[in-house]
Amino acid sequence: MGMDQEKKIRRIDSAKDKSRAREKDSERLKVEENVFDVSTLKILYTLSNKGIIKAMGGSISTGKEANVFYAEGPEKELAIKIYRISSSTFKAMDTYIMKDPRFTNIRNNKRDIIFAWTRKELQNLKRAKSAGVRVPEPVLAEKNILIMEFMGEKEVPYPLLKNTPLENDEVKLVYDTIVEYMHLLYKEANLVHADLSEYNILIDPNNITPIFIDMGQSVTLEHPNAREFLYRDVKNILRFFSRYGIKDKTEELLKKIQAE
Repeated sequence: MGMDQEKKIRRIDSAKDKSRAREKDSERLKVEENVFDVSTLKILYTLSNKGIIKAMGGSISTGKEANVFYAEGPEKELAIKIYRISSSTFKAMDTYIMKDPRFTNIRNNKRDIIFAWTRKELQNLKRAKSAGVRVPEPVLAEKNILIMEFMGEKEVPYPLLKNTPLENDEVKLVYDTIVEYMHLLYKEANLVHADLSEYNILIDPNNITPIFIDMGQSVTLEHPNAREFLYRDVKNILRFFSRYGIKDKTEELLKKIQAE
């Protein structure tokens, strides 16, 4: 093994160790142990050796199925989403992926479903971005690892919508942009987000622009549950913005999103 590769591997291991050292919570430590299994580390080493990852930083977020880490790429900051194979409750993914016409040939076992899910999120991000929706720019998917653009500054991610106090003149702007993104997803990308809420929308503080994230569960309109998922997304957005006085009706908003 060459010296350059050894240095890269040490940087990844060192960043991982520092990330662990900052964590006091034993349960969080247990989750991260489940993330960095041997297979995942091998993929990270390979991506580092190819120059896709220059250095890996600490944890950005921990979800039910995946952890997201900050990383430096050759030209820009990256977010690395690692789906946990050993501890993911993959049965929760069945509703979204087993009926997706794009993924009809996957075997019904945890590893294959998670690998397909990772590819699915990459494809969904590509389609959303092409449709004009602001999302993290996707870079690549490799087994259970998704690499995408980091949405934040100075290694700190942009805040979630739920944590962003909006001024009166900002509320309508953010709401209208979210509705327009939902429309673009539906009409241009042929997608429904399927888990849209204040927890899966970031706000860029520089221009108060919403950014849709966590699109692994997003489905095409051919999915038998697409209408149900869209209805749920609409209800979630209206519920959140009702605190700011937005009083649109569910059926009216559905028609707006589905309009030509």
